[in-house]
Amino acid sequence: MSDISPRLRRRPLAALLTAVTVTLGGLAGPAVSPSTASAAPASAGTTAAATASATTGVTGVATPATVVIDGQRMRQARLALASGRPDPALRTALEALTARADSWLGRGPWTVTDKPAPAPSGDPHDYLSQAPYWWPSQPRTEDNPRGCPYVQRDGERNPEVDTGTDRPDLGKVVNSATTLSLAWYYTGRARYAREAAEILRTWFVAPATRMNPNLNHGQFIPCKYDGRAIGIIDFSQQYTSVLDALAVLDTGAPGWTRADRAGMRAWNEDFLDWLVDSPFGKEESAADNNHGTFMDMQVAALALATGDRRLARTTVLAARAKRIDAQIAADGSQPQELDRTRSWHYSTFDLVAYARLAAVGQHVGVNLWTYQGPEGQGLFKAVRYLLPAATGKSPWPHPELDFRRYAASDIVRAAADAGDRAARAAVPHLEAPPGGDLWPLRPAAEQLDSIAEQQPGATAGR
Repeated sequence: MSDISPRLRRRPLAALLTAVTVTLGGLAGPAVSPSTASAAPASAGTTAAATASATTGVTGVATPATVVIDGQRMRQARLALASGRPDPALRTALEALTARADSWLGRGPWTVTDKPAPAPSGDPHDYLSQAPYWWPSQPRTEDNPRGCPYVQRDGERNPEVDTGTDRPDLGKVVNSATTLSLAWYYTGRARYAREAAEILRTWFVAPATRMNPNLNHGQFIPCKYDGRAIGIIDFSQQYTSVLDALAVLDTGAPGWTRADRAGMRAWNEDFLDWLVDSPFGKEESAADNNHGTFMDMQVAALALATGDRRLARTTVLAARAKRIDAQIAADGSQPQELDRTRSWHYSTFDLVAYARLAAVGQHVGVNLWTYQGPEGQGLFKAVRYLLPAATGKSPWPHPELDFRRYAASDIVRAAADAGDRAARAAVPHLEAPPGGDLWPLRPAAEQLDSIAEQQPGATAGR
């Protein structure tokens, strides 16, 4: 990432596919293009969604061109559900997924322009969030209404961050859109797709309500900073899920239009340009902890989704020495994350980024899971370091303000799927997250232990 030269011109828009509605086993299924029964991998200048989302077999079920979730496994799961004889785990996961989707119906959309006061730029379209672990140190008075200066209390989340900023609504946008799009794919219920489309269109595309594609005012600290590079993690921890939701909707979702698709493509390209070229983006890329890992994951995923396979591949390749060698110790621990009051949370959090980056790597011919550094460090070893606590066999031996065993469950499942025997043996002993295990329907590691309690996945960064 650090060796990437400025991006001087926009990648060309890919041709958009015409979709038709198909029906399978009584389900109104995702639409597919009859001209793309077998799609080749996307090349530079084309979108992954445009070339692969309409890949179908003889049954006519589309394979979404997801960048993190395994689209082929999604298709297989949908076929199994449609057969009427699915694995019980699939049926249970579908019940959990649709329950979550139903809980989102009628609650959105949300918009970045709806906060009480704009970001310091004065533009209501600029995203604004507040640093979660910074607190006022003085009594609030008429002369000092914020109680400045603010001081850091690591791991202790200031409830102020949930008022007057865009962070809570961003969590709602991401979680609702991804849940609803998945629920549509597996059930064919049009309302799920239409609501997901409206939520994404309102936040990212519609001129009156869209967010500007930058994070210049992420995680500001009152009386100190108007924004920080560290605020990029507000998006990097979640936005790859939006990319996968877009790929799902691109398979022919009702209410998702060519204009929506083009608008999101343009937003993603502009956002990627900002991430790569801006001073904040370069600073975050240089971070040596979970922030750097998540930054690489976000850049690689955006590059793949917008057709820049070269950037995606070079970012994943660079992560071997830049991230794994530097951030994972020979015993599999992550020293930068252990040096926190929430060491379990941040150890699992960082590995979510690695697992998702490894999933992007599979699309561009890089196996990040099997890489070993000069001291034998690697992702499998990092997951094994968590297994005693993840399975309940042993207590976590490091500081943790709120230990949640299920935080490691998706990571262990990802390592098991990637071929690690110890992880496979641990799977039956994992703790399911609240609300049910969705892995059978969305096989990709997610952060399961939310520090921000408002919505799943809306977790605070450093």
